Amino acid sequence: MDDLDEKPTRPPTFDDGENIRERSFSYACRVVGFCQALMQAGGVGRLMVPQLLNCSLSFATMLEEARAAESDADFISKCSIGLKECRESWTRMRVCTRRKIGPQQEAAALVDEANELIAIVTAIVRNKRRNVAARQRAKISEKRASGAAKPRTRGYEFQIPNS
Repeated sequence: MDDLDEKPTRPPTFDDGENIRERSFSYACRVVGFCQALMQAGGVGRLMVPQLLNCSLSFATMLEEARAAESDADFISKCSIGLKECRESWTRMRVCTRRKIGPQQEAAALVDEANELIAIVTAIVRNKRRNVAARQRAKISEKRASGAAKPRTRGYEFQIPNS
């Protein structure tokens, strides 16, 4: 049986999103290697290195920070910031590919990996927002079902907002 007939094996699954954090870390490490090649080659590629490093490393860092988020909103915020950084990295890698800056095979592979990472993190953020909204709707429904009355406020009473 040749290689084309074999079914592709699925990557191992990890609890608590370990796979996406590990992939983002591996992506950042690969970008570092790519940037080393850009530095050695000089030219315009050398000028792109600092920004490419910053956004690629920030992506992995923000996903690690999201792991220790203090709330759902904090988690969504950190993942969203990481997503922006990944999109920036993806765009910069696409420029390298189109302009043939750096090792082209690695640049193309990094563009593909960044594209997949963007899709994954987008789904994570979308699902988390959806789950948070569903929980909020369920709480409201519970309160209505239990007959909890709204607290009465007087129209003339001064209230300090957000305190």
